[in-house]
Formats: sequence, structure tokens, C-alpha cells
Amino acid sequence: MESLNPIEITRRWIVSMVIGLDLCPFAKGVFDADLIRYTVSEASDASALLVDLTFEMQTLVASRRESVETSFLIHPIVFGNFLDFNDFLGVAENLVLDLGLSGIIQILGFHPNYQFHGTDPEAPENYTNRSPYPMIHLLREDSISEIAGNPKDLAEIPRRNIEKLKKMGAKQILERLAAVYSKPTGD
Repeated sequence: MESLNPIEITRRWIVSMVIGLDLCPFAKGVFDADLIRYTVSEASDASALLVDLTFEMQTLVASRRESVETSFLIHPIVFGNFLDFNDFLGVAENLVLDLGLSGIIQILGFHPNYQFHGTDPEAPENYTNRSPYPMIHLLREDSISEIAGNPKDLAEIPRRNIEKLKKMGAKQILERLAAVYSKPTGD
């Protein structure tokens, strides 16, 4: 059986986890409107990934919002180790500043082994930021501001997501994730 590519798996993850569990109340609209850009990086080290990330940031900023609202840079080769990935997010934040994109682009990190500080590695709340591959999600800050409305509501999303996943439990979360990787019959 042919395996699914990283973009298809990422799309399935968004449908199942992000939209299906309403972890991001803004995701369904941009997903349904096909306004998400997906790029798979072939980078095998941090320097090459930084080049790809620079290109993705510049592409997002240069794109019209009617065409591309947000972007995922999927990098399945580099940063399999979560702690290294987490360190790279600091470098990525510095890149935002260096490119003069502070207040324009926001970065979110997702990783298969994402772990919040002070949590058990298999704690359900870690799955709010666990993804099939290491990836960097680039968001337009003005879009977040427009969609969010009330900043207090926006700040409430992570807490609400953690509580939701704790109630679900790891078993249900893992079952949902397993379906992301399985190819449906008839494909």
C-alpha cells in the first residue's frame, strides 16, 4: 500500500485533531477555504531549515490573504528531538525580529514529542501541540487580532484545550491519531 505524504497526513491531523476537537476555533474556516499553505522542507540541519523558514515567512507576507492566510513548514528530517526543536523556536523568533516581521508574523511550534515544561511525557495536555511531524506554523498577527475579537477569549483557548484533552484521556487521543495515519479503504 502506498504511504501518505507529509502534507496529506498534516491535513488529516488538522481535520481530526485541530478542527475535530476544536483546538483552534479559527482553523475550520481557513481549512475549508483552502487558505493554508503547506511546505515540506528537505532540510537536514538547522541552517538549511532557517533558509526555508525565511522563504516561508517572506512568501506568507507577500501573499494576499485571499490566497494564503497561514502556512505550515513541515520538516520531517531535522529536529526529531523535541528539545533541539524547542531551542530552534527561539532562533525562529529571532528571525522574525531580524526580518522586521515582529507584529506581522507569529510562530507556533508543533512536534510529535511536544512536552510542556513540568508535565509527564505522556500527559494528555501535551497533545495540544503534538503533530505528526516537526512543523512550524506561521500566522498573520493581524488575522489573529481580527478573528479573536476579545483578547481574553484568545488567552483562554490553551487552558480550555488542556482541560478538554485531559478529560478525553490519552487512550482516546491516541485512537484519533492512529486514524490520521491509516489510509481509508477505497483510496
